[in-house]
Parts: sequence; structure tokens; C-alpha cells
Amino acid sequence: MPETGPRTPDPQGQDQPRAASAVPAAGHPAVPDGRAEPGLTNGPAHAGTASKRAHRAKSRERHSPLFLWAKEVATVVLVAVVLSFLIKTFLFRAFYIPSESMVNTLDVNDRIFVNLLVPEPFALEHGDVVVFRDTQGWLVPMAEKESGSFTWVRDGLVFVGLLPDTSEQHLVKRVVGLPGDRVACCDAGGRLMVNGTPLDEPYINPAEVPQARDFDVVVPEGKVWVMGDNRNHSADSRAHTDSNGGFVDIADIEGKAAVIAWPLNRITALDNYPDVFRDVTDPAGK
Repeated sequence: MPETGPRTPDPQGQDQPRAASAVPAAGHPAVPDGRAEPGLTNGPAHAGTASKRAHRAKSRERHSPLFLWAKEVATVVLVAVVLSFLIKTFLFRAFYIPSESMVNTLDVNDRIFVNLLVPEPFALEHGDVVVFRDTQGWLVPMAEKESGSFTWVRDGLVFVGLLPDTSEQHLVKRVVGLPGDRVACCDAGGRLMVNGTPLDEPYINPAEVPQARDFDVVVPEGKVWVMGDNRNHSADSRAHTDSNGGFVDIADIEGKAAVIAWPLNRITALDNYPDVFRDVTDPAGK
């Protein structure tokens, strides 16, 4: 039979015929160069995929068990840090209690988690324990932090939420008066009154009888009146009437204290005692 084309000399001395132009077989469409026909397997591409898989398998074999373990630990730590940061930024934030103003509800050195969804999008309620920024100068200015080798580590852990904020430029008190409320002290029995309703307050430190400090205020819009549960040892709204009338701007509230997280023997959810304020009427004009 005649050859399909001229022969090409073979390096080993044998002649090899040149490949003839591909002719589509009957019943099968032509496939463009370098592309696999739909439904069919492209041989070279399949071989390349198998080669990549083999390369990855060999790479895994070259890594020691210690390397793989360290990689997994690093991944877990990274995920934990990211989740902690997101939780601290949008849901909960940890705070440290440095004073006795909220005894017995909160003790010195307690660590609490604060719900950042209050006062927005969820509104404040009577009896909420809140943490707020000291923008009115209630606290003595803090001394400058001492710099040290590991200060940045501590600050970083506080920033991502893995350590509580020990800054004393925040305060924690209980909300007694909401916008529009008239808060006064005291009735004939020494009880605090809100909109004319005397309160029986079970959260007050039972170790001491609260000293009566006469006041009668109406809470402006956008502000609250706050008091400590350890009434005789709390420099709260009563002690700062010369600064913003003693009121706390709602915009300064970081959130509502939700739970005591440390020490372990004190883990508990914090209550706002709704029964105490159940009979309080709405402010006049509302």
C-alpha cells in the first residue's frame, strides 16, 4: 500500500511514518485542540491531575508529625483569636471589678462579661447593671501605664478580648432611673422612690443600713440615674450632681453586665430584679 507521507529518518536507524492529519471518526464530532470533549476524559489533563495529587501526597509524607501538630495548633489558636475578637467587638466584652461599690452583687476582683447589645439594639431597663465610660471625671485620672517588655502582649490580649479590661476609666453601677423618671430619696421608711413608688431593694449590701442622702431629680432624655448596690461606699450619681447633674449619658454606656465569669465559685448570671420595679408607673407625660 502507498505510504501516507514521506518517511522521517529515525535516530535509531528506523524509519517512522509522519502522523497523518486527524480525520474525525464517523459518529463523533471533532474536539478542538487542547479541550476535552464533553463527557469524555482528556488524557493529558487527567495525567496532570494525578501528578499533582501524587506531589501533594509526597509533600505530606515529607512533613514530620511535629510539624503537622504545630500547624493544627496554630490554626486552632488563630481561629480562637478571630472568634474572640468578633465576640468582644459585637457581643460580649470582659471587665475587671476593682472597687467595692457593687458589693454584694459584685466583689473586688470579679471578672464580668458585658452584653454589648444593650443599650442598642436592646433597650435599657430598670435594675440593669451597666458598665460605662467615665467621660464626666468621676474617677481620679489614671497614671501613665508603665512600659515593659510584655506590655504590648497584655494590651493585645485585652484588645482581642482574651483578657479583661482592667482600665479604671470605666465604672459599673445599677440603673435606677430611666429618661423621664423622677428619682427621690427617701420616703418615711428610708426607701428610694421612683415616680412616687417606694422600692424594696434586695440587692443592696445587707451588711450596712444605707445612709439617707436627700435628693429629688428628674432624669433628662438620653441619660440615666445610677447607684451602687453598696450604697454607703459608692460614689455614684448622688455624689456627682455638680457634673452633668449626676446623670450618665446613655451614649457612654458600654453594655449591660450579664454574668460573673471569674472566680469559678462565683459564676452566675446577673439579675435586674424586675419585681422591684414592677409597680413603678410611667413618667408623667408618657
